[in-house]
Amino acid sequence: MIKASLSIILLMISLIAGAQTVNNQSKKRVLNEQSVVRGENGQVYPASIWKKLVQTGKYAIKSRNTSTETGQPEWVVYELTAEHAKAILEKMAKPRQSASFVAGEKFQGFRTSDINGNKFDLRNTVGKVIVLNFWFINCPPCKSEIPDLNKLTETYKDKDVIFLAVALDPKYDLKEFLKTNPFSYNIIDSGRFIADKYGVKGYPTHVVIDKMGIIKFSTLGLAPNTIAWIQKSIDESLAVN
Repeated sequence: MIKASLSIILLMISLIAGAQTVNNQSKKRVLNEQSVVRGENGQVYPASIWKKLVQTGKYAIKSRNTSTETGQPEWVVYELTAEHAKAILEKMAKPRQSASFVAGEKFQGFRTSDINGNKFDLRNTVGKVIVLNFWFINCPPCKSEIPDLNKLTETYKDKDVIFLAVALDPKYDLKEFLKTNPFSYNIIDSGRFIADKYGVKGYPTHVVIDKMGIIKFSTLGLAPNTIAWIQKSIDESLAVN
Protein backbone atom coordinates (compact mmCIF):
# COMPACT_ATOMS: atom_id res chain seq x y z
CA MET A 1 0.00 0.00 0.00
CA ILE A 2 2.82 2.41 0.87
CA LYS A 3 4.60 1.69 -2.40
CA ALA A 4 1.38 2.23 -4.34
CA SER A 5 0.69 5.51 -2.57
CA LEU A 6 4.18 6.80 -3.24
CA SER A 7 3.90 5.79 -6.89
CA ILE A 8 0.77 7.91 -7.25
CA ILE A 9 2.42 10.83 -5.48
CA LEU A 10 5.56 10.63 -7.60
CA LEU A 11 3.44 10.55 -10.75
CA MET A 12 1.67 13.74 -9.73
CA ILE A 13 4.97 15.41 -8.96
CA SER A 14 6.42 14.48 -12.33
CA LEU A 15 3.40 15.92 -14.10
CA ILE A 16 3.78 19.23 -12.30
CA ALA A 17 7.39 19.86 -11.53
CA GLY A 18 9.46 17.62 -13.75
CA ALA A 19 12.95 16.55 -12.65
CA GLN A 20 14.51 18.47 -9.78
CA THR A 21 18.16 18.83 -8.72
CA VAL A 22 19.64 19.66 -5.38
CA ASN A 23 22.87 21.41 -6.24
CA ASN A 24 25.38 22.14 -8.95
CA GLN A 25 26.29 18.47 -9.14
CA SER A 26 22.72 17.81 -10.38
CA LYS A 27 22.05 15.38 -7.57
CA LYS A 28 18.47 14.19 -7.94
CA ARG A 29 15.94 15.03 -5.27
CA VAL A 30 14.24 11.90 -4.01
CA LEU A 31 10.88 12.09 -2.26
CA ASN A 32 10.30 9.48 0.42
CA GLU A 33 8.78 9.18 3.87
CA GLN A 34 11.84 10.80 5.45
CA SER A 35 11.69 13.87 3.18
CA VAL A 36 11.11 17.31 4.67
CA VAL A 37 7.73 18.43 3.31
CA ARG A 38 6.30 21.78 4.38
CA GLY A 39 2.90 23.34 3.96
CA GLU A 40 2.54 26.71 2.27
CA ASN A 41 2.68 28.25 5.76
CA GLY A 42 6.13 26.69 6.36
CA GLN A 43 4.91 24.03 8.79
CA VAL A 44 6.59 20.63 8.42
CA TYR A 45 4.09 17.86 7.66
CA PRO A 46 4.66 14.21 8.61
CA ALA A 47 4.45 11.70 5.75
CA SER A 48 1.07 10.44 6.98
CA ILE A 49 -0.41 13.91 6.45
CA TRP A 50 1.13 14.98 3.14
CA LYS A 51 0.47 11.58 1.56
CA LYS A 52 -3.18 11.81 2.54
CA LEU A 53 -3.44 15.32 1.08
CA VAL A 54 -1.90 14.30 -2.25
CA GLN A 55 -4.08 11.21 -2.48
CA THR A 56 -7.18 13.44 -2.51
CA GLY A 57 -6.12 14.69 -5.95
CA LYS A 58 -6.51 18.27 -4.67
CA TYR A 59 -2.88 18.78 -3.59
CA ALA A 60 0.53 18.27 -5.16
CA ILE A 61 4.18 18.46 -4.10
CA LYS A 62 7.02 20.36 -5.70
CA SER A 63 10.52 21.44 -4.77
CA ARG A 64 10.64 24.31 -2.31
CA ASN A 65 14.11 25.25 -3.63
CA THR A 66 15.39 25.36 -0.06
CA SER A 67 17.36 23.00 2.15
CA THR A 68 17.59 22.26 5.84
CA GLU A 69 20.67 23.23 7.84
CA THR A 70 22.05 19.77 7.12
CA GLY A 71 21.57 20.20 3.39
CA GLN A 72 18.48 18.01 3.07
CA PRO A 73 16.24 19.21 0.19
CA GLU A 74 12.85 20.58 1.19
CA TRP A 75 9.52 20.14 -0.57
CA VAL A 76 6.23 22.03 -0.37
CA VAL A 77 2.72 20.57 -0.54
CA TYR A 78 0.25 23.01 -2.06
CA GLU A 79 -3.38 23.14 -3.11
CA LEU A 80 -4.08 22.85 -6.81
CA THR A 81 -6.42 25.13 -8.71
CA ALA A 82 -9.54 23.38 -10.01
CA GLU A 83 -8.20 23.56 -13.58
CA HIS A 84 -4.81 22.15 -12.62
CA ALA A 85 -6.33 19.33 -10.58
CA LYS A 86 -8.59 18.40 -13.48
CA ALA A 87 -5.65 18.38 -15.91
CA ILE A 88 -3.66 16.06 -13.64
CA LEU A 89 -6.58 13.67 -13.14
CA GLU A 90 -7.11 13.49 -16.91
CA LYS A 91 -3.49 12.44 -17.40
CA MET A 92 -3.75 9.64 -14.87
CA ALA A 93 -4.50 6.09 -15.93
CA LYS A 94 -8.11 4.96 -15.65
CA PRO A 95 -8.75 3.31 -12.26
CA ARG A 96 -8.50 -0.48 -12.40
CA GLN A 97 -11.68 -2.28 -13.28
CA SER A 98 -13.43 -4.59 -10.83
CA ALA A 99 -13.36 -8.17 -12.10
CA SER A 100 -16.90 -8.56 -10.73
CA PHE A 101 -18.40 -5.92 -13.03
CA VAL A 102 -17.09 -5.85 -16.58
CA ALA A 103 -17.85 -2.74 -18.65
CA GLY A 104 -20.17 -3.46 -21.56
CA GLU A 105 -21.91 -6.41 -19.91
CA LYS A 106 -25.58 -6.48 -18.91
CA PHE A 107 -26.07 -5.85 -15.21
CA GLN A 108 -27.98 -8.63 -13.49
CA GLY A 109 -30.00 -6.69 -10.95
CA PHE A 110 -31.54 -7.56 -7.59
CA ARG A 111 -34.32 -6.42 -5.27
CA THR A 112 -33.49 -4.84 -1.94
CA SER A 113 -34.52 -2.32 0.73
CA ASP A 114 -32.39 0.31 2.42
CA ILE A 115 -32.10 0.97 6.16
CA ASN A 116 -35.03 3.40 5.97
CA GLY A 117 -37.39 0.89 4.34
CA ASN A 118 -37.18 2.29 0.80
CA LYS A 119 -37.50 -0.52 -1.77
CA PHE A 120 -35.45 -0.84 -4.95
CA ASP A 121 -35.82 -3.26 -7.86
CA LEU A 122 -32.63 -3.16 -9.93
CA ARG A 123 -33.82 -5.91 -12.27
CA ASN A 124 -35.51 -3.29 -14.45
CA THR A 125 -34.06 0.20 -14.25
CA VAL A 126 -34.39 1.39 -17.85
CA GLY A 127 -34.16 5.18 -17.93
CA LYS A 128 -32.25 5.36 -14.63
CA VAL A 129 -28.51 5.52 -13.99
CA ILE A 130 -27.52 3.29 -11.07
CA VAL A 131 -24.44 4.01 -8.95
CA LEU A 132 -23.37 1.27 -6.54
CA ASN A 133 -20.83 1.41 -3.74
CA PHE A 134 -19.79 -1.76 -1.87
CA TRP A 135 -18.22 -0.86 1.47
CA PHE A 136 -18.02 -1.50 5.23
CA ILE A 137 -17.52 0.69 8.27
CA ASN A 138 -13.99 -0.42 9.23
CA CYS A 139 -12.62 0.13 5.73
CA PRO A 140 -10.36 3.24 5.84
CA PRO A 141 -10.59 4.16 2.12
CA CYS A 142 -14.35 3.56 2.22
CA LYS A 143 -14.71 6.10 5.01
CA SER A 144 -12.31 8.64 3.51
CA GLU A 145 -14.27 8.89 0.25
CA ILE A 146 -17.69 9.46 1.85
CA PRO A 147 -17.53 13.30 1.78
CA ASP A 148 -16.81 13.21 -1.97
CA LEU A 149 -19.57 10.66 -2.55
CA ASN A 150 -21.97 12.95 -0.70
CA LYS A 151 -21.05 15.73 -3.13
CA LEU A 152 -21.97 13.43 -6.01
CA THR A 153 -25.45 12.84 -4.64
CA GLU A 154 -25.91 16.59 -4.26
CA THR A 155 -24.76 17.20 -7.84
CA TYR A 156 -27.29 14.75 -9.27
CA LYS A 157 -30.15 15.16 -6.80
CA ASP A 158 -32.55 16.32 -9.53
CA LYS A 159 -31.42 13.77 -12.12
CA ASP A 160 -32.44 10.21 -12.92
CA VAL A 161 -29.64 8.74 -10.83
CA ILE A 162 -30.05 6.23 -7.98
CA PHE A 163 -27.20 5.94 -5.47
CA LEU A 164 -27.01 2.72 -3.44
CA ALA A 165 -24.34 1.84 -0.89
CA VAL A 166 -24.23 -1.89 -0.12
CA ALA A 167 -22.73 -2.19 3.36
CA LEU A 168 -21.55 -5.42 4.97
CA ASP A 169 -22.48 -4.12 8.42
CA PRO A 170 -25.76 -4.69 10.33
CA LYS A 171 -28.36 -1.92 10.54
CA TYR A 172 -27.67 -1.03 14.18
CA ASP A 173 -23.95 -0.45 13.57
CA LEU A 174 -24.71 1.61 10.48
CA LYS A 175 -27.20 3.78 12.34
CA GLU A 176 -24.58 4.49 15.01
CA PHE A 177 -21.91 5.22 12.40
CA LEU A 178 -24.16 7.60 10.48
CA LYS A 179 -24.75 9.73 13.57
CA THR A 180 -21.23 11.12 13.19
CA ASN A 181 -20.50 10.23 9.56
CA PRO A 182 -23.37 11.34 7.32
CA PHE A 183 -23.60 9.33 4.10
CA SER A 184 -26.26 10.43 1.62
CA TYR A 185 -26.38 7.28 -0.52
CA ASN A 186 -29.36 4.97 0.07
CA ILE A 187 -27.68 2.47 2.39
CA ILE A 188 -28.35 -1.26 2.33
CA ASP A 189 -27.44 -3.10 5.53
CA SER A 190 -26.10 -6.65 5.94
CA GLY A 191 -25.24 -6.75 2.26
CA ARG A 192 -22.58 -9.44 2.27
CA PHE A 193 -24.91 -11.83 0.43
CA ILE A 194 -25.23 -9.23 -2.34
CA ALA A 195 -21.45 -8.76 -2.48
CA ASP A 196 -21.03 -12.55 -2.59
CA LYS A 197 -23.59 -12.80 -5.40
CA TYR A 198 -21.33 -10.70 -7.62
CA GLY A 199 -18.04 -12.00 -6.28
CA VAL A 200 -16.99 -8.70 -4.71
CA LYS A 201 -13.84 -9.33 -2.69
CA GLY A 202 -12.25 -5.87 -2.38
CA TYR A 203 -13.51 -2.60 -0.95
CA PRO A 204 -14.55 -0.06 -1.87
CA THR A 205 -15.97 -1.27 -5.18
CA HIS A 206 -17.88 1.20 -7.35
CA VAL A 207 -20.17 0.47 -10.30
CA VAL A 208 -22.02 2.80 -12.69
CA ILE A 209 -24.84 1.23 -14.74
CA ASP A 210 -26.26 3.22 -17.64
CA LYS A 211 -29.92 3.84 -18.52
CA MET A 212 -30.11 0.64 -20.58
CA GLY A 213 -28.84 -1.55 -17.75
CA ILE A 214 -25.33 -1.92 -19.17
CA ILE A 215 -22.28 -1.65 -16.90
CA LYS A 216 -20.62 1.62 -17.86
CA PHE A 217 -17.78 1.70 -15.36
CA SER A 218 -16.49 -0.18 -12.34
CA THR A 219 -13.45 0.06 -10.14
CA LEU A 220 -11.90 -1.63 -7.14
CA GLY A 221 -10.15 0.43 -4.47
CA LEU A 222 -9.72 4.18 -4.14
CA ALA A 223 -7.44 6.08 -6.52
CA PRO A 224 -7.03 9.88 -6.69
CA ASN A 225 -9.22 9.94 -9.82
CA THR A 226 -11.89 7.42 -8.73
CA ILE A 227 -14.53 10.07 -8.00
CA ALA A 228 -13.74 11.90 -11.24
CA TRP A 229 -14.33 8.70 -13.23
CA ILE A 230 -17.58 7.97 -11.42
CA GLN A 231 -18.81 11.46 -12.28
CA LYS A 232 -17.59 11.18 -15.87
CA SER A 233 -19.43 7.87 -16.25
CA ILE A 234 -22.64 9.27 -14.79
CA ASP A 235 -22.50 12.30 -17.12
CA GLU A 236 -21.92 10.14 -20.20
CA SER A 237 -24.75 7.80 -19.21
CA LEU A 238 -27.19 10.68 -18.67
CA ALA A 239 -26.25 12.23 -22.02
CA VAL A 240 -27.49 9.19 -23.95
CA ASN A 241 -31.18 9.44 -24.90
